[in-house]
Amino acid sequence: MPKVLLFSRQPLTGRPLHEWLDDTADSVVLVTTPKAVEGAEDVLAEHFPMHRLVPDYHSWATERVAEEAARTYGADLVASTSESDVLRAARLRARLGLPGQLPDSATAYRDKVVMKRIAREAGIRVPAFTAVDSVADLLDFLDRTGWPAVVKPRFGAGSEGVAVLRGPEDVAAFLDRQRAADVPYLPGQWMAESFVHGDFFHVDGIMRDGRVVHSWPARYNGGGIAQRVWDDSHVSSVMLAPDDPAFTPLAGLTRDVIAALPAAPHPLAFHLEAWIGADGEPVLCEIASRAGGALIAEAYERVFGVQLAKEGLRAQCGSALTLAGQPAAPAELAGWILFPPGYGAFVPPAGPCPVPTAQLTHAMAPGAVGRGVEHLTHAAATALVAAGSAEEVRKDMEELTRWWYDATDWVRGSDGSDASDASDASDASDASDASDAS
Repeated sequence: MPKVLLFSRQPLTGRPLHEWLDDTADSVVLVTTPKAVEGAEDVLAEHFPMHRLVPDYHSWATERVAEEAARTYGADLVASTSESDVLRAARLRARLGLPGQLPDSATAYRDKVVMKRIAREAGIRVPAFTAVDSVADLLDFLDRTGWPAVVKPRFGAGSEGVAVLRGPEDVAAFLDRQRAADVPYLPGQWMAESFVHGDFFHVDGIMRDGRVVHSWPARYNGGGIAQRVWDDSHVSSVMLAPDDPAFTPLAGLTRDVIAALPAAPHPLAFHLEAWIGADGEPVLCEIASRAGGALIAEAYERVFGVQLAKEGLRAQCGSALTLAGQPAAPAELAGWILFPPGYGAFVPPAGPCPVPTAQLTHAMAPGAVGRGVEHLTHAAATALVAAGSAEEVRKDMEELTRWWYDATDWVRGSDGSDASDASDASDASDASDASDAS
């Protein structure tokens, strides 16, 4: 059994790595944080005795600790569970001469400027873009392309730091937030690109050696990812039917992007996002060499029996793929919704969920105080919906959304939180002008 150095900051109570890696867990050297193992100390002791706890996970010191542990235990492979670890895992493989995704591939899947340069050189449609290493770079780009434009971190995820610039006042606001920004305003950190109008999609699956092993596309609804954080709205997506006009173009884009970027020899999960405008041609937003967030992996598992986050991790640890080829059209399709926290004390619906195809899970306890959407996956409740067709899924999600907003209340808290009127939230079927991806 290969020995694996695993970077993971995911809480063991929420992501049971010992169950996912049931046949290899005892050979894993886990690098994680004290917070991630709270409530699971017995699991850590029993299944991951070769672990290292690091207090500041994102610091450079963590990479030193990881390399020391890998050399001490003789690691044969390096694996990771989060996008923020893709590059550090690749760097460690290169240092130790181990197989897997190396820095050239990891950089192409993490750095959006490098990614789009490679894609553009391969003839793949991307928005106009530029690296922003100074204010002059941003202003020069706006002079060339006009408004609106999007500025975002090159290595960001979950719409971190994304801003839409519609006029000079938005540029001023972006520059004024420099001191409070998590991502430093330094060369190599930021980019700008043209705003793309169109429906927003994602494609998820497994890739290997520069080709797609299996995948399936879906359409985002409710205004897209960044819009959810800005507007405190819900976000959702629905898998496409095989005869949807967007299905074949998205499959072709996915194939071409994965073939163009530097390949990794071992299987990896991937998450691609793209727009399709009035001309029907897809435009690449970005692609990541990890499973999609929210309930994307759960929806895929419901339809195909493969949990992409689990499958991608097991493949990095040397296990064989559960699904090694593209499946036929499934008997059912799935969708998901993240319902946002409002402002004030949470009063959940009094009755049970009335939509029989939905699995609704409350993520907040009654009385918990909400302060709006704080990050991409922050939710008061989540729902997974599965039915025999994409149209049935959409209709059931619309019914569920109406019920949720009608039956849920947020009461002004003693801390001064504002009560939210969620009844005017956009309908789950609205998918206009999605402006950014993960």
